[in-house]
Amino acid sequence: MLAKKFILASQSPRRRELLKFLDIEFVVKPSDVEEVIDVRLSFEEVVMDLAKQKAEYIADKYPDHTILGFDTLVIHNGMALGKPNNRQEAFDMLQSLSGETHTVLTGCALVCCNEVVTFYDQADVTFNQMTADEINEYLDTGEPFDKAGSYGIQGYGARYINKVNGDYYSVMGVPLQKLYQTIRGLE
Repeated sequence: MLAKKFILASQSPRRRELLKFLDIEFVVKPSDVEEVIDVRLSFEEVVMDLAKQKAEYIADKYPDHTILGFDTLVIHNGMALGKPNNRQEAFDMLQSLSGETHTVLTGCALVCCNEVVTFYDQADVTFNQMTADEINEYLDTGEPFDKAGSYGIQGYGARYINKVNGDYYSVMGVPLQKLYQTIRGLE
């Protein structure tokens, strides 16, 4: 099922950097799929479904490649927190995460030769308490605005993280260990 030529169906610089750890050659072709959550699906199914949609969008144009699609959601108190639309929304998300534990789900899809493999990984992240001033300082960095849950664990946001239970790289947007094992199993 696996073609040796890979395409990352994402414009995320973090995902691009993480894929380099797998020592595979790939090119980047961002997917233009509108991210709409199907409320009939569980959050785990949502991240796999969106990852699959992104990969399939690119796969039609590159049938001789293995397409990698990803999607990440932050789940807190039974609600999905995607990317914020504005500063107030980012502030509200961070305020709700302050001093709390939430779950990060990252779905992955590998599409090649009309076959699809999907999986997801999960990590629980605990934030320290954040003051309104700290949240505003963080928002001023500009970092939160293109990230699910309004934070980047690998950047300035790291200073607010108390604990991660699970794959750190899944929180960044690539379930690296599971992806590596999946690729090895398909070779």
